[in-house]
Amino acid sequence: MRFLRWILPLSLALGLIACGPPRKSVFPPTVSIQQLVLQPSGAWRLTVRIQNNSYGGMDFTELDAQLAMADSVPVRVHGGFDRDIPAFAGDIVQIDVLPTTAMARALAASAAKGSAGALPYTLSGTVRAKPEQEKEPRDFDFSGKDWLSPAPGIANTWR
Repeated sequence: MRFLRWILPLSLALGLIACGPPRKSVFPPTVSIQQLVLQPSGAWRLTVRIQNNSYGGMDFTELDAQLAMADSVPVRVHGGFDRDIPAFAGDIVQIDVLPTTAMARALAASAAKGSAGALPYTLSGTVRAKPEQEKEPRDFDFSGKDWLSPAPGIANTWR
């Protein structure tokens, strides 16, 4: 009788816990530069790709990062936006930045080499997002290294 007195409530509690919705795993997104376009003013328009690597959708609202080209001093990349990105999908945002003189020289040197002029860059920082099963947004850290090369046939554009 004692056995039934505690096993019955325990089995009911476990049954109720199992009835809840399954939790979807949340993983940090990947952030990279998809395209860089040199503006007439000298500013750069970055097309930044945000890849959601989670099993559920996420609402992305802000990016705050540092961009360094070659061995130059980094510049701040900051933008606010509203992107609802489904699970395992990506979307882009455009952010304008003002490069340092060294960064502008490095970009010009890569352009002079044509399509062989690959320029290394590092983009690291945080992106703010709210996973679909959470009530509050949170910051996700990211860091990545890649290369930009002049786009053949498209002036002032690197990909």
